[in-house]
Amino acid sequence: MKTWVKKSIVIMVAFLTFGLITPTHEIWEAFDHNPSNRASIGPEPRTSTAVAAEHDDYQDEQIQIQEEEIDYNALLLDAAREQSYIKFGTKVGPKISNEFDSIIFPKMEEAIAMTVANLGDQSAASLTISEKPSGHYGEKIFNVINNETGADVIRFHVRTEKRPQEGYYYNFHYHSAEDEFMVHHNLGDIYWEKNTPPKWLS
Repeated sequence: MKTWVKKSIVIMVAFLTFGLITPTHEIWEAFDHNPSNRASIGPEPRTSTAVAAEHDDYQDEQIQIQEEEIDYNALLLDAAREQSYIKFGTKVGPKISNEFDSIIFPKMEEAIAMTVANLGDQSAASLTISEKPSGHYGEKIFNVINNETGADVIRFHVRTEKRPQEGYYYNFHYHSAEDEFMVHHNLGDIYWEKNTPPKWLS
């Protein structure tokens, strides 16, 4: 019997019985004895193993590319902004957010970028942002910490200053491990008003 007739019968039986009756193994074995049919069935076992190995290699490369695509600088900056707004709270935050975002935070970004650049072989992946900014009238916003040593690399602060005849200002600054946290690196000031500002985290 010709192969196209055999194939037609198998397809017709499967179609008419909605797949409930499957052809017996004898039919498939008889079909497989003809070497010309093997190519149409699918690749030989050796080929499928090679294809599977290539697929695994491709998946490994994709995972490696995804790991390399993680932007640690962006994660660091997102955490820095989040901790800043946690410190400001709901009373201070809305009033100073525009000036903070346009004037102060870009300078914070520069300071963090310089710190990362000065680390040499290490990268932003080895750094983290501290949590729990200080409340009341404490200065600490957040620290950038080296995960490998546990030491602070840079500390960001905001100090409330009362200036005669003018009122209250927020002075943003940072201290760096490069000068043993002794130098006051100014980032800028934001004016509050003449009335006493609320406590941080409030």
